[in-house]
Amino acid sequence: MATIKSIILVVNADWYFWAHRLALAQALRNTGIEVVVAAAIERNYDHTIRQAGFRFIPLKLQRRSVNFLTEMRSLLELRHIYHEEQPDIVHHFTIKPVIYGSLAARAARIPFIVNTIPGLGYTFLANTQKRRVIRRAVLIAYRAALMSKNLRVIFQNPDDQSLFVQKNVIPSYRTKVIRSSGVDTNLFHPVPEPHGPPIVLLASRLLWDKGIQEFVDAARLVKESGLICRFVLIGIPDIKNPNSVPEESLRQWHDAGLVEWWGFHNDMPKVLQQSTIVTLPSYYPEGVPRILLEAAATGRTIVTTDTPGCREVVQHNVTGLLVPPRQSSPLAEAILIALKDPQLRERLGSAARTRVEQEFEESYVIAQTIAVYRNLTGDQAFPLLAN
Repeated sequence: MATIKSIILVVNADWYFWAHRLALAQALRNTGIEVVVAAAIERNYDHTIRQAGFRFIPLKLQRRSVNFLTEMRSLLELRHIYHEEQPDIVHHFTIKPVIYGSLAARAARIPFIVNTIPGLGYTFLANTQKRRVIRRAVLIAYRAALMSKNLRVIFQNPDDQSLFVQKNVIPSYRTKVIRSSGVDTNLFHPVPEPHGPPIVLLASRLLWDKGIQEFVDAARLVKESGLICRFVLIGIPDIKNPNSVPEESLRQWHDAGLVEWWGFHNDMPKVLQQSTIVTLPSYYPEGVPRILLEAAATGRTIVTTDTPGCREVVQHNVTGLLVPPRQSSPLAEAILIALKDPQLRERLGSAARTRVEQEFEESYVIAQTIAVYRNLTGDQAFPLLAN
């Protein structure tokens, strides 16, 4: 049995840690464990993370780089950090930290390795010849990185877990499904729908495969029906992603009055309270989209696609409405049905809130993560973290 005194949480970007893993870090720290955060600086959250009381190690990791020398430097950088820090556990999040970090941790003889794969990403979406070759290479890299016996992998949905097990990337007994990073149900809480024209909201990284074009087309169809409503996009283009929506397109839609582009917002509880319907017509290989959990916690009606990750949150006609991916007409039809039926919205929103409280509350998800640490390390102090 090991006694765990220190852990490094490694993520691809500083903003990702702040948005998705801050609560986990705080829970670990509250038990006296030293928590170090390592991430690439993309949105200057390094200062905010330090102000929250965490030691921060900046990484040179580049999310979209495919340059061999750059990638090797990232791997060696992580190996150097692990050799110097000698943590008891390293926990990696997202593709490059998982692959490079696991290899580096094994080389640095770190006792325990935990990885979270929050969705498979763009590589597992496109079906071109080039992408198929890249996908095979990525799976080979995953297989090499995840071969340690002192390692566990957390997936956010069973579809992703099944793929890795079926492809012999990792045996099932070393995997665990923990759906999402959870949501703070005190911060996101139900409020009555606002007065005035209803708002249909999409908040996301502005990537085409998040269903942005389908959302815009659905907005046109709904407005052509004569129903008065507003369609709002929240977010900014991800310039490091090849599938990013150009800012020029966003401004054209906004100026034409088709959709309103509100840009980036920090105060998502306030934004969601202004909405009537929250939609995410994604066909991106999601883990579990956080925005859907936040919308459900706020008691809002959700319209999303019947795809891995999204259907982890929404049960059709129970906690929301599911529509086929890549199709604007069914999306518009589902939005119209919900907009015209306040009783339906109340039923779906109430059921969504209840399900979030029972299955996705932040402390519950953290407790599941802690259980992975405990089972891997044998440290019986870890159950205290779930209290």
